[in-house]
Amino acid sequence: MVYDEECGLKVAEFLLKIKAVKLQPDEPFTWASGWKSPIYCDNRKTLSYPEIRTYLRQRFVDLILDTYGKPDVIAGVATGGIAIGALVAQELGLPFVYVRASSKSHGLNNQIEGDLREGQSVVVIEDLVSSGKSSLVAVDALREAGAVVKGMAAIFTYGFEVATENFKSYNCKLMTLSDYALLLQEAVDSDYITEDKLDTLKEWRTSPNSWKN
Repeated sequence: MVYDEECGLKVAEFLLKIKAVKLQPDEPFTWASGWKSPIYCDNRKTLSYPEIRTYLRQRFVDLILDTYGKPDVIAGVATGGIAIGALVAQELGLPFVYVRASSKSHGLNNQIEGDLREGQSVVVIEDLVSSGKSSLVAVDALREAGAVVKGMAAIFTYGFEVATENFKSYNCKLMTLSDYALLLQEAVDSDYITEDKLDTLKEWRTSPNSWKN
């Protein structure tokens, strides 16, 4: 669920402006999964723009306090959620940890980096949610460590039905600053794309694994 529509449109505007998001329905991208996609999203580019990363930080703070209340710890999902998560933790005056996709194969074999105590409440920060599987690996690791995961906050989600089902099955709330629907709205309003491309872009979101342009 998007935290606030006005915020969502502003975030979409920023992402399009700096080309963190690219829309190419006529020349689709190929994801690592093999899916053909008319959209490519790299939210890490926001970190290079002080105005944008500050806006994201403050909106994350608002989202967290309004939705979850102040947790004991902020956790970032490696790698995209680390930097923005640390900024949010700093603003809230909270400890920060980050969660790897899997445990290290050397040293202490940590999957969670930083100090986390059993029973502490955590809000997880992510940059992008697609199917949600990699994000929920972090939720699993935190719960196994004894943390109480209050929910997740992400910059952007494609809004796939599979993600909704995955988060529901984990009993984990997901709130985002923006999403695919608001991105398309902003893209049309700003003349980034023409309205005749909308049907193609909307069709992809409903069946991304079988979509063909």
